Amino acid sequence: MPFVNIKITNEGVTPEKKADLIKGVTKLLCDLLGKNPQTTVVVIEEVETDNWGIGGETVTARRKRGQ
Repeated sequence: MPFVNIKITNEGVTPEKKADLIKGVTKLLCDLLGKNPQTTVVVIEEVETDNWGIGGETVTARRKRGQ
């Protein structure tokens, strides 16, 4: 039973896009690895940009600087 945990920042990802992501990841595992889609679990965790750091600073700060 595959378990996929996807972490993204919580910036404007619609429920429809999340559903597409779950469907696509499930299909990828089925197509490439022969995994059973009925037992494949996909979890999407949304993280506040203040709680996500890159290069020693938060994503919030990087986005304010235009990076």
